[in-house]
Amino acid sequence: MSNDAATAEAEGTAEAATPVPEPIPHGLGVSLPPADARAKTEGTFPYAADLWAEGLLWAAVLRSPHPHARIVSIDTTHAREMPGVRAVVTHEDVPGTPLHGRGAHADRPVFASDVVRHHGEPLAAVAADHPDTARMAAAAVIVEYEVLDPVTDPEQAFEAEPLHPDGNLIRHIPLRHGDPEAAGEVVVEGLYRIGRQDPAPIGAEAGLAVPRPDGGVELYLASTDPHGDRDIAAACYGLSPEQVKIVVTGVPGATADREDQGFQLPLGLLALKTGCPVKLTATREESFLGHTHRHPTLLRYRHHADAEGRIVKVEAQILLDAGAYADTSSDALAAAVAFACGPYVVPNAFIEGWAVRTNNPPSGHVRGEGAMQVCAAYEAQMDKVAKKLGLDPAEVRLRNVLATGDVLPTGQTVTCPAPVAELLQAVRDFPLPALPKDTPEDEWLLPGGPEGAGEPGAVRRGVGYGIGMVHMLGAEGADEVSTATVKVQDGVATVLCAAVETGQGFTTLARQIVQETLGVDEVHVAPVDTDQPPAGAGCRGRHTWVSGGAVERAAKMVRTQLLQPLAHQFGMSTELLQIADGKITSYDGVLSTTVAEALDGKELWATAQCRPHPTEPLDEAGQGDAFVGMAFCAIRAVVDVDIEIGSVRVVELAVAQDVGRVLNPAQLTARIEAGVTQGVGIALTENLRTPRGLIRHPDLTGYALPTALDTPDIRIVKLVEERDVVAPFGAKAVSAVPVVASPAAVASAVRAATGRPVNRLPIRPQAAVATGT
Repeated sequence: MSNDAATAEAEGTAEAATPVPEPIPHGLGVSLPPADARAKTEGTFPYAADLWAEGLLWAAVLRSPHPHARIVSIDTTHAREMPGVRAVVTHEDVPGTPLHGRGAHADRPVFASDVVRHHGEPLAAVAADHPDTARMAAAAVIVEYEVLDPVTDPEQAFEAEPLHPDGNLIRHIPLRHGDPEAAGEVVVEGLYRIGRQDPAPIGAEAGLAVPRPDGGVELYLASTDPHGDRDIAAACYGLSPEQVKIVVTGVPGATADREDQGFQLPLGLLALKTGCPVKLTATREESFLGHTHRHPTLLRYRHHADAEGRIVKVEAQILLDAGAYADTSSDALAAAVAFACGPYVVPNAFIEGWAVRTNNPPSGHVRGEGAMQVCAAYEAQMDKVAKKLGLDPAEVRLRNVLATGDVLPTGQTVTCPAPVAELLQAVRDFPLPALPKDTPEDEWLLPGGPEGAGEPGAVRRGVGYGIGMVHMLGAEGADEVSTATVKVQDGVATVLCAAVETGQGFTTLARQIVQETLGVDEVHVAPVDTDQPPAGAGCRGRHTWVSGGAVERAAKMVRTQLLQPLAHQFGMSTELLQIADGKITSYDGVLSTTVAEALDGKELWATAQCRPHPTEPLDEAGQGDAFVGMAFCAIRAVVDVDIEIGSVRVVELAVAQDVGRVLNPAQLTARIEAGVTQGVGIALTENLRTPRGLIRHPDLTGYALPTALDTPDIRIVKLVEERDVVAPFGAKAVSAVPVVASPAAVASAVRAATGRPVNRLPIRPQAAVATGT
């Protein structure tokens, strides 16, 4: 054999031995990793706190130390005279509309002028050359107060003097459904209290404001609703919306409205006043004082049931503490009243719901608002019905569960998939975890953790259930619409959509949609700013449905542009061509080419909108088709309770959820696990204490979030993929409903272990001490 032949044979052998890399999976239904995962892991992801600009000034905000006070005077002289201070602004420096808000009413001032209505309300803001100078100057603003008695009990708000020109009552919803005279053989009652939870984002608020040559301003923020924030800012600054631009930076976690308007509005004012870029990074204390929290809620329930455990009538009163301003309290109340009976068939329901102002910290949108509070109450009532009739709690629930075609107490027919019975049966039948061994080696399994004070003999195991439901998208006539553009050039696709990636995975989903539709591997999602058409707020699964739908429609329009020349060439319609694995083929195999060859340097693009079917407001009797769609979840909780000291350890949470369609398995699993973990915190540890309206311990040592050590085993035992035909891809929102169901399930399990009613969240130790101990 010649040397050349030997070399050729060796090279051929080497080539044959070289493993061919497997294609990277893409498209819908696969676990495509997030595009920003590497940057976040390496610490190079661009958060607002990392931004810098030439000539940068630093801002600080002065906040009220009182929950309720009349402002006698504000003296900024000393602050203005401090070296390095470039500007001080108060309510007198707001050139446009001084009020703002996210709800139906703009009722919150940028700066308090006559009256302070909650602890931490902004009074003034300062810009200076150094952040320490800015903080000292803010502290040097002299405010003379006439301290007033705060109204902190929402029940007292009905009779108290008006705390706001709009009055103390924000909204009242009386729901009337069925026969008021209906009665059951068994009646159970309960009074329930849900505490105040903070969204506690991983990163506190931060932002940068940069003045523009046209007299406008650019705001670099971790906004979850950039166009809504832009419109509010423009009105307050006395500018047109075109003169205010919001550029969305990396969002360091969001389970609620991410940005505090009382933080970002002063930032832009200072930039406009000084003509310089201004940056503000909030401390954790300022974050707690500034942004909105979950509505504390008082609930009174009476359930009527027949001898078989079927619910005959539900009567309830629901009182939401909105805090000082309305914000999204009207929306939260609508959800609470509409879902007050839960995912159960209730032929007769009479619900009274109120949202009132107090001098407590403002409440607003937090994941599962309204639905979470009522779930804890109606599931406690179902446990009481089961106990009174001597029935299994799961069986009582199964006899009442909702299904597609049933009617809600609002009169709306459930047209979406509602496999509630299937979900409950899945978690009920899942094998229970093994009991812990009563040995010193396993004492870390006891409630209280390592070195816990409890004794093994005092531990009781309990099993409980929670079934939750949430609505998706906006409600009561909200115009849900999103716009997206898809461009393809040089074999690379770009998506332009103002849907903010808050951790819910929209950018990954958008990439998967384009890959699936166009067969293009490389897809980029452009950064978000308000120069793009609006896509709405990032909550209630909006972007999976509305923005994902807009991306899909735009991608399909580009697909038609791509396929039309080929279809015309071969005398067939585009419907007879398919794209898969980067190839275009015809139904009969005559045509076969690659997407890259078909593109051949072309630039294709299309813009599309997605707008779901309209809804309507609830009428004076609480009736109406108020919701676009609903999602459901069943959870079985297993807990160990030390009945002597009241400590609780959540052993396992088994989850079954109605998801419509799994678009990204890894992402979906992570979202469900995160929601369940958040629910464990609501059930056991998270309670923002506000004695007499003052936030106590506004930090992450005083506010106890669950850690990895507190997280139980989470078993996703079933995902029901029954596609919602009106939703793009048939998928449903997955994050909120586990948050709604898991606190109720944990409380139900503690109830089973102790025999105590457990009528308050978070569960206090004294509530978990068994009767007679």
